[in-house]
Amino acid sequence: MTRRGIKALVWGVVLIVLLVASGLYAFSPILSARALVKAGQAGDAAALERLVDFPAFRISLKEQLNARMIDELKGNDAALGGLGMLIGPALISAAVDAFVTPQAVASMVKTAEAPVAEPGEPIKPSADAPPKADQVHESYSYRDLNTFAVTLTRDDRPNEKLDLLMKRRGLFSWKLAAVDLR
Repeated sequence: MTRRGIKALVWGVVLIVLLVASGLYAFSPILSARALVKAGQAGDAAALERLVDFPAFRISLKEQLNARMIDELKGNDAALGGLGMLIGPALISAAVDAFVTPQAVASMVKTAEAPVAEPGEPIKPSADAPPKADQVHESYSYRDLNTFAVTLTRDDRPNEKLDLLMKRRGLFSWKLAAVDLR
């Protein structure tokens, strides 16, 4: 083989490696998202432990539920609303810490519903009967280069969605780290 042929072969190999790496980089969140949905639907706690960053997910859920509670309390009596704003975050924090488990994440994936948080009540899954697996649909999208959304919707509630946000951990690894309840 000539020197020119070796050079062309090396560049060809480099190009193939770059194409494969960029493909893995772009499609790795889809693989992780599908693994998350599959583990959630199966109730596979061990797989969910690997696929969820529980401390980050708890923080995100606390922030979302606190924001929702503050919005609801703003319209109430000023004294009662002020008391709720003082006590509410502590109640939500304790409830989220107790609630967010692999089983709770599995429930969210199965039902496409966030947990219900009523002021003064513990966080709990919805009381509705869970939908059949084929009634929950997922769609995927990048929010930014390091955030990937798994959007879950149900046939019986097409306008309600649950966005589970996966964050990049390294080049090809992703974990569920946040939720968008808005």
